[in-house]
Amino acid sequence: MAKRKRISRSYYEQQKELLQLELLKVQHWAKDTGQRIAILFEGRDAAGKGGAIKRFTEHLNPRGARIVALPKPSDTELGQWYFQRYMVQLPAAGEIVFFDRSWYNRAGVEKVMGFTSDDKIDRFLHQVPEMERLLIDDGIFLFKYWFAISRKEQHARFEARRKNPLKNWKLSPIDIAAQEKWEQYSEARDRMFANTHSKHSPWTVIKTDDKRAARLHAMRHFLHHLPYPDKDKKLVRELDQNEIFSPPYPAFHRRADDSKD
Repeated sequence: MAKRKRISRSYYEQQKELLQLELLKVQHWAKDTGQRIAILFEGRDAAGKGGAIKRFTEHLNPRGARIVALPKPSDTELGQWYFQRYMVQLPAAGEIVFFDRSWYNRAGVEKVMGFTSDDKIDRFLHQVPEMERLLIDDGIFLFKYWFAISRKEQHARFEARRKNPLKNWKLSPIDIAAQEKWEQYSEARDRMFANTHSKHSPWTVIKTDDKRAARLHAMRHFLHHLPYPDKDKKLVRELDQNEIFSPPYPAFHRRADDSKD
């Protein structure tokens, strides 16, 4: 299959502005009606989660939009229920919260890097569906995005970070290990999807080798699935299933995400 051409900067900037105007409509709607919205951004290192969040929040009022990127747990937090430090970060009425990584750290990085036990991972995967059901049944809009990057593209982004002194801080020992443990991350991802993807609380997978396209896809999907007024339905349309889809991975998408090229 021929490689898809990446979108142009001019098209990206034009569409991004229109979608950001729609995001402002969502924020006004949330404030006026007391909606609570939580968006989880997960994926491999360098998949573009932070960049997408930056474009989502670029023009939102910070009083009603908050980014959560928690550091490793403290000694006190290690002695708490695993979900406890995330629960206090959930949105209040009228608020949108963006999680730059979330409670799913346990199923990914912690699992692959051996930072927790198999028993705790099993307990986590058992508890997550019920915990998320409680949040959703209480009225929280919960979106779970997995940003899927190919092995080749991840390596290229790591090299760009290594060579750029302004981005060196983004490259950690865990990032370096990500390429060496590619298959283990794939296995952890698949187990996570098998246990935590459901009709009630679905995952949405977005291919991110084209950063610009991925950001637009994430915005469109988010806007499409919210019932806010005065929606531009032509702009906020259904998306190409070759670029955004639900688990489990079809064979083509698995090859795209797990390529060793």
